[in-house]
Amino acid sequence: MHISPRKNLTCFTLSTFDFSPFLAFLPSTGMNQKTWPPTKSNSDGPRRFTAFPFIRKQTHLQNRPSENPFSDHSKKINTTTPPSSSNSSCSSSSSNQYCYNQDFSQLPYDIILKIAATFSLSNVRASSLVCKSWCDALRPLRQSMVFLRWGKRFKHGRGGVKRNLSKALDSFLKGAARGSTLAMVDAGLLYWEMGKREEGIGLYRKAAELGDPAGQCNLGISLLQVNPLDPEEAVKWLYKASIAGHVRAQYQLALTLHKGHGPKRNLQETAKWYLRAAEGGYVRAMYNTALCYSVGEGLMQSHELAKKWMKRAADRGHSKAQLEHGLSLSSDGERMQAVVYLELAARAGEAAAHPVKNVILQQMSTFSRDHAMFLVNSWRTLPSSH
Repeated sequence: MHISPRKNLTCFTLSTFDFSPFLAFLPSTGMNQKTWPPTKSNSDGPRRFTAFPFIRKQTHLQNRPSENPFSDHSKKINTTTPPSSSNSSCSSSSSNQYCYNQDFSQLPYDIILKIAATFSLSNVRASSLVCKSWCDALRPLRQSMVFLRWGKRFKHGRGGVKRNLSKALDSFLKGAARGSTLAMVDAGLLYWEMGKREEGIGLYRKAAELGDPAGQCNLGISLLQVNPLDPEEAVKWLYKASIAGHVRAQYQLALTLHKGHGPKRNLQETAKWYLRAAEGGYVRAMYNTALCYSVGEGLMQSHELAKKWMKRAADRGHSKAQLEHGLSLSSDGERMQAVVYLELAARAGEAAAHPVKNVILQQMSTFSRDHAMFLVNSWRTLPSSH
């Protein structure tokens, strides 16, 4: 007897994705899956793994006596599946309490491509191992990852190839044509740098509509630059990217609200997004968060928290934060550390750091001055998301 291989394909759970919008595309399966490990009554065959369902089947008591010891044990609780003409994902009852396992290997290929459009190379590879159906459906995305890698090589002149923006753009566009939002964003960025703003915005929009946070962020920033007098759509896309955790979008959203370009100027909302971006490692947001805490704008005033965020920004190379932190250390009497941060700020172009630094140096011994310069020369910037 020949069994179609497609009906036996099962997929493992991707718990981080909500597949409920795609259930309408699924046909009924009605497969009988073996348990693992096998029971004694079913131990004649080899052990097999069972597929993990995307939607968990509700656990119901079936044909069990009542838990009440005083009830009639001869009466069985009728909790069996309600009759249904099709094996759909959930029954049509208002409670939706009866849900069944589905074979997600039978999702249409275009739906699978939309689900995985924002995936990175590692996620595409992992998803391709779910089952043969997904492996076949994600073949265009695996090809787009190759074009994306070559595009980056041509753009930056890496991997033994010379820098060639024309070939880089061609590679990005081929990757974008196969459905990768990562390639769409890179192609849109190249178009933008070439002065072709409409083409860039078009690719940003396509990636944004597929749910790519970087595309949403770039689209919002681009719309603000093209049409600063009408920021409503830009704020909408920045907000979507911010909700998804994109730290640059969080900072840009806070900056836009702070400048009054949003629907309304809300200092609490502004400070919230500054703080969110700062916690995500965005240096400019750390500096602005320190200022908010310092003056009590949108956040409860706290000089201790202001110093903490100012030092974090200074340690990550923000020149104005280095100047502010150096002045703060100088006022606290910590001359050695003050000279270090003021010298760093001066080297980064902050002219206001020179006179204060020189005054402190005149009060220090030769050994202390040499040690301070040694600390400056051996200083390394801490990593950040910006």
